[in-house]
Amino acid sequence: MRVFRPFAMERWQSTYENTVDYNLSESGVHPLTLGELLSLAHEVDVESTSLGYGQSNGSVALRERIAALYGGIQQDSIMVTNGSAEANFVALWELAGAGDEVAIMVPTYMQTHGLAEALGASVREIPLREEHGWQPDPDEIGRAVSDRTRVIVVTNPNNPTGARLSAEARAAVVRAADRSGAWILADEVYTGAELDGEETPSFIGTCERVIATGSLSKAYGLPGLRVGWTVSRPDMAERLWARTDYTTISPGDLSDRLARIALDPDVRPRLLERTRSILHSGLAILEDWMKEQDVFQWQAPEAGAICYARYDLPIGSGVLAETLRTEHSVLIVPGIHFGMDRWIRFGYGLHEVELREALERVSRALGVIGAAA
Repeated sequence: MRVFRPFAMERWQSTYENTVDYNLSESGVHPLTLGELLSLAHEVDVESTSLGYGQSNGSVALRERIAALYGGIQQDSIMVTNGSAEANFVALWELAGAGDEVAIMVPTYMQTHGLAEALGASVREIPLREEHGWQPDPDEIGRAVSDRTRVIVVTNPNNPTGARLSAEARAAVVRAADRSGAWILADEVYTGAELDGEETPSFIGTCERVIATGSLSKAYGLPGLRVGWTVSRPDMAERLWARTDYTTISPGDLSDRLARIALDPDVRPRLLERTRSILHSGLAILEDWMKEQDVFQWQAPEAGAICYARYDLPIGSGVLAETLRTEHSVLIVPGIHFGMDRWIRFGYGLHEVELREALERVSRALGVIGAAA
């Protein structure tokens, strides 16, 4: 019987994120309202939008706007999904099975790790090294990828560290894929949420066998639309489309229409500007606060509303997270959800007032724990 490991972080968030006063577990910025999105549109025509089934792989108009993000890609290389979670799911479902090997860079968003095991594949981990700015050792990439490796999974920019892969690391991934014949599954959902404004290069175009995934959730502040996508060769897009016939069938017409507004060439830069403004102000608040606590070590993230911090306190991250939730109504992601205890992933994409109030509650909890040590 195959192992099915519950997705600990997603279950933790989905169970409690709407029950606490402050949610520091989210990795994106505070979402827009529908009114805020529509106010950016040149033409607003959503009232006539059908609430029926949409084009099952996404409308041509939406796929064209997504394809434009990748330069030279045609719309038949795009498949629209219900969030990047479905995109990653169908990609791994297509590529990996019993007896295969899947190489995954860690720490990472653990969806693909759990899915690979559930599909009967074995996972070979490629560690991202804290001492090297959360970069992998190119030699370790080579050693982790064998002739049995079907997929190399990268999350770039990374979750939970917020780091971007260096050119050297990207080249090592491509070399390993070319040597082994493996596919690269590149989760690129944080592209567009870089603090320096320089968008992370996609793996699309670096190798013949690439599936890149993205969504409107993180960089755009539109997680409620549940719009994601895969980018690959047209033949692979067709194969992935066949998989979604067995999952969610189609994105909704309304989400498709709103996604086209978000990716309008005039609207998209304004959404990303909003995101980066929130990131800059939030990270400054979080880093000042962590310095005051004197128990954290961290490296500044390059992308995403996430900061991964090690702490020096005599309490496990799971217990700390539960204490914050039950006694202070603040939700964080404990490091154990990434296989690393004594770490916390902070989300800092809240409104400034809410972020400061949430961190003040965490300060009180840390004070009690420190005094008891």
